[in-house]
Amino acid sequence: MKKFKERKSKFATDSDILIPPYLEENSQEYKDKLNTPGQYPYTRGVHELMYRSRFWTMRQYAGFGSAEESNKRYKFLLDQGTTGLSIAFDLPTQIGYDSDDPIAEGEVGKVGVAIDTLKDMEILFDGIKLENITTSMTINSTAAVLLCMYVAIAKKQNADLSKISGTIQNDLLKEYIARGTYIYPPSHSMRLITDIFAWCHDNLPSWNTISISGYHIREAGSNAVQEVAFTLADAISYVEAAIKAGLDVDSFASRLSFFFNAHSNFLEEIAKFRAARRIWAKIMKDRFNAKDSKSLMLRFHCQTAGSTLTAQQVDNNIIRTAFEAMAAVLGGCQSLHTNSKDEALALPTEDSVRIALRTQQLIAHESGVADTVDPMAGSYYIEYLTNTIEQKVWEYLDKIESMGGAVKCIELGFQQDEIANSAYKYEMAIENQEKIIVGVNKFTEGDNETNMNLLKIDDSIQKTQVEKLNNVRKNRDNNKVNETLDLLKCAASKEENLIPYILNCVECYCSIGEISNTLRTIWGEYNS
Repeated sequence: MKKFKERKSKFATDSDILIPPYLEENSQEYKDKLNTPGQYPYTRGVHELMYRSRFWTMRQYAGFGSAEESNKRYKFLLDQGTTGLSIAFDLPTQIGYDSDDPIAEGEVGKVGVAIDTLKDMEILFDGIKLENITTSMTINSTAAVLLCMYVAIAKKQNADLSKISGTIQNDLLKEYIARGTYIYPPSHSMRLITDIFAWCHDNLPSWNTISISGYHIREAGSNAVQEVAFTLADAISYVEAAIKAGLDVDSFASRLSFFFNAHSNFLEEIAKFRAARRIWAKIMKDRFNAKDSKSLMLRFHCQTAGSTLTAQQVDNNIIRTAFEAMAAVLGGCQSLHTNSKDEALALPTEDSVRIALRTQQLIAHESGVADTVDPMAGSYYIEYLTNTIEQKVWEYLDKIESMGGAVKCIELGFQQDEIANSAYKYEMAIENQEKIIVGVNKFTEGDNETNMNLLKIDDSIQKTQVEKLNNVRKNRDNNKVNETLDLLKCAASKEENLIPYILNCVECYCSIGEISNTLRTIWGEYNS
């Protein structure tokens, strides 16, 4: 196992009490149960020293309007100390439509940045060296296209592709369960995912090829146990699909990553993360016979819970975000995004984004919780919660397996029904004041209107974006465009890896809509 240097020479509390990296009981039974950080089954963290060697990557999810506007926001975040970019794309980009498509009307640039062609990506990363940062892209159905655009930018920068690191979400199963930005039927979506696994293994070895997401499952209304269970069930399906496609488990498993929600029940969330690591390690070792220790590690990005933010008394959201972020850190996340206080009302302003980022920096540098590994270990309550969550997750996994696996359960609506029932119970608890939401059902103030300056996206963005797209179409080699799209169409009807064909299309400045529509003509669209 790789050894890391400690971040500083001395770790101590404000009272100068020396802090050991972790504490252990002497009894063998206790040691067998908890294990050592950085060792199987990784309950206490995937690295021996965790944040003593380096902090988690501090990301702030951002993207809105045009590539020019988003580029300014990324540079602002980098100047403020963020250590990784996290890209939000608008809905047309997410579901494979160009900005001039009638279906994109009113949505261009609204919930993320509008990307039509490689030209937009060139603007998005203007002045940003890809070798010097990690980039997470929240993109699923069109993940292959956006990844190819990112690779094309790296090539234009003469970057060493072996050093390019980041993550694409690329998790289609949770789209069918909870979010809805799917395009193709599940079998074809799975093919794209495994094509990405295989291509990145050979060409982009430091890239995380999927971020298997429980975040959106939780935002849709699941509880903590369901979030872990349904996420790991999806992950099992991805591993099975990759093995069926001929990949050796240890050739791709180390590049799988996860994305979880940090919700408001502080101690349960910490235990949830610890349980998820332990379960995944057992699945990879016992079910898939993975031999590489990195294949057993559940590495995860975390985002504080957008669904817990309220439009009432928005300053309370700063506090909510702070303790949710603390739970993610105490649970051992590898990267973290902290939501901004105004996100229940609009996309965040620079001022609110700065506060959200400072929340992470305060936890890292002032709280002391990063000075020891798994500081919650050994708490009777934390260990009880961890064990109980694990048991309940296994019960769900066994049930999903007995019903034919995650994909079959999605087709039957099992996960969707379970989430809907959980969401209903949660809302009833709030309505009946069994659960208190400060400022919403208790401690309210008559007038909940805010005088905040909110970020507003100008509707003229669509007109500007369409003009840029038309200019690209006018100046590119359209014969080459048609040729590469025809080659992609031919490959999609066979069994070839599609990523080289998509990369060729991207480098010829084919649009995301043209590429997606080419695949639509072969595969069709999925209707739930």
